[in-house]
Amino acid sequence: MNDSFLEMRNVSKRYTGVQALDSVDFDIRNGEIHCLAGENGSGKSTLIKIISGVEQPEKGSEISIGGRPINHQSTIGSMRLGVEVIYQDLSLFSNMTVAENIALNEIIGSRNLVVLKKQETEIAQNAMKRIGIHLPLEELVGDLSMGDQQLVAICRALTSDVKLLIMDEPTTALTRKEVGGLFQVVEDLKKQGITSLFVSHKLGEVFEIADRVTVLRDGKTVGTYQAGELNDSKLSFLMTGQNLVYKPYVYNRGDSDPILEVRKLTKKNNYADITFKLFPGEILGITGLLGSGRTELALSLFGMNPPDGGDVMLEGHPLNLKSANESLNAGIGYVPENRLAQGLVMPQSVGRNIILTTIRRITDKYRVINWEKYTYVVAEWIKQMRIKIPNPESPVRTLSGGNQQRVVLAKWMAIQPKVLILDGPTVGIDVAAKSSIHSFIRELAATGVGIIVISDEVQEVHGNCNRILLMHRGRIKEDFEVSSSNPTDIQQAIERLV
Repeated sequence: MNDSFLEMRNVSKRYTGVQALDSVDFDIRNGEIHCLAGENGSGKSTLIKIISGVEQPEKGSEISIGGRPINHQSTIGSMRLGVEVIYQDLSLFSNMTVAENIALNEIIGSRNLVVLKKQETEIAQNAMKRIGIHLPLEELVGDLSMGDQQLVAICRALTSDVKLLIMDEPTTALTRKEVGGLFQVVEDLKKQGITSLFVSHKLGEVFEIADRVTVLRDGKTVGTYQAGELNDSKLSFLMTGQNLVYKPYVYNRGDSDPILEVRKLTKKNNYADITFKLFPGEILGITGLLGSGRTELALSLFGMNPPDGGDVMLEGHPLNLKSANESLNAGIGYVPENRLAQGLVMPQSVGRNIILTTIRRITDKYRVINWEKYTYVVAEWIKQMRIKIPNPESPVRTLSGGNQQRVVLAKWMAIQPKVLILDGPTVGIDVAAKSSIHSFIRELAATGVGIIVISDEVQEVHGNCNRILLMHRGRIKEDFEVSSSNPTDIQQAIERLV
């Protein structure tokens, strides 16, 4: 007996000059949690668009949903068959309330746009009851955390007769605690007979939530596996075709003086009594839960969040943390976690983004750009950072996450930093690109740059740093030497603080 809710055979999709999907076979069983894994550009998003009716496959593709062959799918037709998709942007209205967002599908579906507040409230409450959550119905969605917004999107999907819930990279902006809450909801939906397709490139999450895993690479199906058959290294190989070897970062301080020294740095409601030293060539990790003060500390060191008290010394000289320009001129670079909003000017070209920090060096006294210098600087950093683009004037928004992060790094490398602070350096980046960024960080440290890596991924800081500070509620709680600790030690220390 066939227990598949979705079956796809020989599915292909070609865009101008690009084979996005090539004869893909894919199936999802009724009631399972299935993970679709692959690097950025592997075809995951295109496959979702075909399942949901946003895109049409090439001739010869065979698709059936709920046992019914589909010849020409539409978005409405897909929804009528019980397929709901929650995309990364969640498609919520930030200026509408929780109740209004949850009830929206049912309101539109009924074609009765005049809905009593009581009906709207009942719809929202019933949806929340199904997954055992309670959110303030009258609060604007824009005021909620990303985790709660994700739950609102799920509740809205539950107001229809959903049979297959597809979530595209749902954990990208969530804290570890919020991820745990989301996974519990997905497990609850499974108990109700709802099938879930979870799209991710985060290996740990794949093993935590999935029953089965299908891997795509370069638009082709690599295979479908029981989650229990896989481990990090095997799944990495299936996704990339490469054996990615992770070696501990070995650091020898010698008798060098600290390049950065922080003494009793304090910022009211952010952090207090922060004291540590960073040495040349050292990679110092800072981890902790959301709200621990990590990012606020990083912003202070870069002059964007001036502290109330304490001292910071750079190469033995006092540093006045009153502006980002002062920190930049002193040789401190900062790569923010949200590269799209804070690290890049998305409509501008790759070249113009790279020269943002060094524009004074390539302009004359009238602030006119010397295009010969511009071309040389941009070409040099594109080459050094191995940024894959058709030409330097390509809009940065068209690049993959990994290449966008390389542009951000190139921008800061152009100032030849003494200290580089990286906040969430691999957020939203796939496995191979993540490995490449980690290799670059090590290479940079080897030149004597002091590096601070902020991440809530314990494996990331343990695998790439020589020392790790654990922050909680604005204070440093523990200082781990990587050589004498393991990721479990650090994770347990974090959990003890919750």
